[in-house]
Amino acid sequence: MTDFCFSAFMDYDILKKLGGDTMATILMIDDERPILELVKNGLQKDGHLVTVYTSAAQVPLDKLNRYDLIILDIMMPDIDGFSYCDKIRSLVDCPILFLTAKTMENDITFGLGLGADDYLTKPFRITELRARVNAHLRREHRERHIALTFDRIKIDLSAKELRVDNIPVPLTKSEYLICEYLASNKGQVFSKEQIYEATFSLYGESDSSTISTHIKNIRSKFEKTGVQPIVTVWGIGYRWE
Repeated sequence: MTDFCFSAFMDYDILKKLGGDTMATILMIDDERPILELVKNGLQKDGHLVTVYTSAAQVPLDKLNRYDLIILDIMMPDIDGFSYCDKIRSLVDCPILFLTAKTMENDITFGLGLGADDYLTKPFRITELRARVNAHLRREHRERHIALTFDRIKIDLSAKELRVDNIPVPLTKSEYLICEYLASNKGQVFSKEQIYEATFSLYGESDSSTISTHIKNIRSKFEKTGVQPIVTVWGIGYRWE
């Protein structure tokens, strides 16, 4: 299959000005052209500028920082989505979503551990994808101006950083958001579904396995600090204490 790229024909900066503050620039890489067209058309209805590629090798690395969100397929011919996510995670600070036919929990754990923020399996509803994308974008642009402090733990809501004894804990964006939500509601118990909906502002069915995976990874990172603020309330969910 010949490599394929679709982008707008106008200058990027001009399009951003025309689109206003709510317009987002989104990159999608998938070797299935019908999927690319489906997602591109759906996200354009929300006013976003979408650039799509069938090959990750085509994407200029020095242009990645212009994107507000990246959607990756896992099974691609030139480089798999996991390897590409690992390659670019240090280059971009935007949300990364995986689209894939894989449903095994190990795949989800591995992908999120590389720094991806969300995971949607094929076949998917375009309305759900649009809701997830827009939820991530809304949160990405929301300003934070305060900090939360719990003994040895400090959460800087402006910098989106969690520290223990003033040492940063290397959380992914999604892991940080879960900590922020639970910490902002200290002592309250939330189910996995409630955490997912509140954290990502999603509607419809929740992906509770994604939350379980994130919390597992969060606890692994906290283990090195000697603190474990997230407590499991068996049969109900989780709370921050």
